[in-house]
Amino acid sequence: MNAICVDDEAQVLRHIVTSLQNMHLLREVHGFTLPQDALEWVRTNPVELAVLDIDMPGMTGLELAGELRKINPRISILFLTAFNQYALDAYSVHPTGYLLKPFEQARLKQEVEYALSHLPGRKRAHISVQTFGHFEILVDGKPLAFRRSKSKELLAYLVDRRGAGITRQDAFSILWEDRMYDVSMQKQMDVVIRSLRDTLQKYGIGNLFELQNRNLRILPELIDCDMYRMLDGDEEAISAYFGEYMSQYTWAADTEARLYAVANRKH
Repeated sequence: MNAICVDDEAQVLRHIVTSLQNMHLLREVHGFTLPQDALEWVRTNPVELAVLDIDMPGMTGLELAGELRKINPRISILFLTAFNQYALDAYSVHPTGYLLKPFEQARLKQEVEYALSHLPGRKRAHISVQTFGHFEILVDGKPLAFRRSKSKELLAYLVDRRGAGITRQDAFSILWEDRMYDVSMQKQMDVVIRSLRDTLQKYGIGNLFELQNRNLRILPELIDCDMYRMLDGDEEAISAYFGEYMSQYTWAADTEARLYAVANRKH
């Protein structure tokens, strides 16, 4: 399990990081004095636990927790703060723990053990897809890096279709809503499809994508996807949904509304 710590006081941050490392419960612990640096790290690295100060300049720990949840809805949040007046506000982001500074090592360890015990016990899939918050696809826990943003968006839309095929022209109309499908843009679409195939092959998952009879599709049975599990009634996935679905893409609004309805039926 990996963790990040964020505190704007460097000396306090070093103490927290050292305390966590000495517990031998976590594989890696990374400390950040700037919330934006922590966000950049979480976007490209698997992190299961975030230990956050609340009262920080620029971005509070509460705001940071909200952004982290957009990236990884399942991340456990533990707040460490010198001010108990934030306790009520903190629970708006559903933390797993809240501890006042100065803290005792034993109490911190207890809170960390509790946070880790509430992580999903599901065996990690070879190919996993995160749609809650921002869209990401991971192979053995590592996010894929795409050379072209449109290739990533195309894959996201194919995931959204859950295995249903779509023509190249219809896929083009999703990626470029305001453009004509002329010869020039047909060539651009070819580049996007080729780049997507190259990326998937680079990570050893080229069989995920199919192009047959001019239709594009993915094989949904090859992936573990939070949205698929939620629509199939998985209680863990439903609990992990915080109202945002592939939030970087405007076309995702219809599915987001559907997920919102599912979540409301369960509460």
